[in-house]
Amino acid sequence: MSEVGEYPKDIDLSSCENEPIHIIGKSQSHGVIVACDMRNCTVVQISANCKDILGLSIEDILGNSLDLILGDKLCNTIVAEFEEDSYFKVHQTKIGGKSFFVVPHISDKTLLLDIEPKGEEIENYKYQKQLTSILSSLSSVETAEKLCERAASLTRDIFGYDRVMVYKFDEEWNGKVIAEEKNEEMESWLGLHYPASDIPKQARELFFKNKIRIITDVNSKPIALVPEISPISEQALDLSGSLLRAVSPIHIEYLQNMNVGASLTAALIANGKLWGLIACHHNSAKFINFYQRQTCDFLTQIFSNELSLKNTRSFLENIEKGKEIRQILLQQVNRKENIRSGLTQQKSKFTDLIQSGGGAIILNKKITLVGNTPSKSQVKTLLKEFVFRQKDSVFFTNNLMSSYPEAKEYKDVASGFLSIKLGESERDALIWFRPEVIQTVSWGGNPENKALYSEEKQRLTPRKSFEIWTQELKGYSQAWLDYEISEAKSLRESISYVILNLQKKEINRLNNELIDAHNELNLFSQGLSHDLKAPLRGIDGYAHILKEDHYTGLEAEAKMAVDTILTSAEEMQDLIDNILSFAGVNNQNLKKVMINTDHLIQELLKSFNIPKNYFKTELIIEEQLPKMLGDKQMLAQVWSNLITNALKYSEKEKSPKIEIGTLTQEKKTVYYVKDNGIGFDQKYSEEIFVLFSRFSGNNYSGTGIGLAIVKKIIEKHDGKIWAESNLGEGTSFYFHL
Repeated sequence: MSEVGEYPKDIDLSSCENEPIHIIGKSQSHGVIVACDMRNCTVVQISANCKDILGLSIEDILGNSLDLILGDKLCNTIVAEFEEDSYFKVHQTKIGGKSFFVVPHISDKTLLLDIEPKGEEIENYKYQKQLTSILSSLSSVETAEKLCERAASLTRDIFGYDRVMVYKFDEEWNGKVIAEEKNEEMESWLGLHYPASDIPKQARELFFKNKIRIITDVNSKPIALVPEISPISEQALDLSGSLLRAVSPIHIEYLQNMNVGASLTAALIANGKLWGLIACHHNSAKFINFYQRQTCDFLTQIFSNELSLKNTRSFLENIEKGKEIRQILLQQVNRKENIRSGLTQQKSKFTDLIQSGGGAIILNKKITLVGNTPSKSQVKTLLKEFVFRQKDSVFFTNNLMSSYPEAKEYKDVASGFLSIKLGESERDALIWFRPEVIQTVSWGGNPENKALYSEEKQRLTPRKSFEIWTQELKGYSQAWLDYEISEAKSLRESISYVILNLQKKEINRLNNELIDAHNELNLFSQGLSHDLKAPLRGIDGYAHILKEDHYTGLEAEAKMAVDTILTSAEEMQDLIDNILSFAGVNNQNLKKVMINTDHLIQELLKSFNIPKNYFKTELIIEEQLPKMLGDKQMLAQVWSNLITNALKYSEKEKSPKIEIGTLTQEKKTVYYVKDNGIGFDQKYSEEIFVLFSRFSGNNYSGTGIGLAIVKKIIEKHDGKIWAESNLGEGTSFYFHL
């Protein structure tokens, strides 16, 4: 034997689901597993019963070519199948004068072959008769219940097992025997439930690789692979696809405790999901060959197809009924243009769509209850602590208190719970409640007595008692069915669409009101300017007359009063002009042209008369500033405001300096105006663009409108403006179009 390694022993076996049954490293005794190196077909592992079954010893086979067992012709055929399309056929051959089936497959980088006896010959006529019987019998039944009964009867007739059961999984993978055929003297297990731990997750997953699983002799000793660890991968060989893979010792003991001598298990897969199993038990050892198991596979496929067809037909019929109710609900909602009223206060209510005791609708933080439900305060707490914390838009359970223990207080009306979130909001929802339905469930043994760790056997051991154990289940409602979940999802989509339409109407209404308000504001601003300018001209005119004709005869205090009137009138005039300018930006259409930025700035600087008014200020302007595409009058106003601010707020510095230039940011040309003036606190970088906001104190004149105008113009050009500053360290304005 190789000493490369051993089957892993440091495994967490705290539960059956942790048992690595796919790398069990052993074969059942009725056949031989052969593992070959795919590159040269050299045998690298073989089950230790090869001498008894094939007549060849381990020493003869290991390290030699596969053709020693199968012969050149079959060996070359299998290699060619893999090289051509990676698809293997099942072959019949003779080894040592005996007939065998050879079933090849690939596991990682290893070619695996299951070699098992051909067994009893089946006449072609009998075989064809079996297939015809399966097809006609299963296709003729009308209900899923009758289908299960017919499948159990056919399976027992064809294969002769002492007991045949159809075993269905529930949502939590517990199983129930829903159909049974057996010997008369045997105790009936029909209607019994079995816990999910009896068929753990990894065992259920393996049924998708091998739909038919046979155990020919529960009491036979499993045969070890030699060597135990694969020389190719230096790991335990993955036997997931092997028909001969040995059985978990826990499961073997489980069957022995049930007095089972042999078993056949067939997976029932409907709509891509493991729906249940056909479980066959025999009181003594029993072998059925590969062709017979293919017949069983054919039976389960016909069963699964018929089951899917019946489930789909039932699903569509129920969906069609639900569609009619949903259309009525939507008509009510659209007629009232009110979701709450349309779903809860009309002839048809949303609780009619799905069988329930009552429901709740939550819209705009308001709860409306329908039928038998928890109280409003209980629903409010349920929403806050549970519903709104769910990530999925649809959530359902038939045992609410298992997910939310506080629901025990109202399990009589809300053991079942189904919720859908509406629209974009995470706080609007529809909820259906179902009352508690106390059930009496008969288990095949106490489900609490799960596998326990045995110090003697150094592994888990299953329960020994399978006597009927009755349990009263509380806190459960009738389960939510697939079509009901589908109806809830469809209603969610429809209501979300209605919400969007209502929101659109509300937005249009508000938009129209905004347009009306905007037009009124324009009329108001124009009227205001006219009404204010008329008296202002009078004040300004009479003040000038006073200054021109009577100023010299006035006392000092009176002269100061006249000067104040003139200054205030001028400031008022500027304020009115700025307000009109701000209002006018919205109404003014853009007249985009290509603007020579250098020329525009030079024209503005001339109007400021820098040499005379700001003779101390140093101007640094980037040469050949990039051109701008935009409204020349508006952009001249932007530059004028930014440069005026820079000149005004830096002129009291010892060496005032202004920089005008550009930089590239995210592939955009960004223009800037920088100064070394008084600056401002950076926390006000957004507020400085708000109308009438000023952060420069009383030492500087201004209306607080200029930067608001600048921002509005930049935004009208689909651009952005921002400022960076610190008190006493100057300010930098940046913008792009």
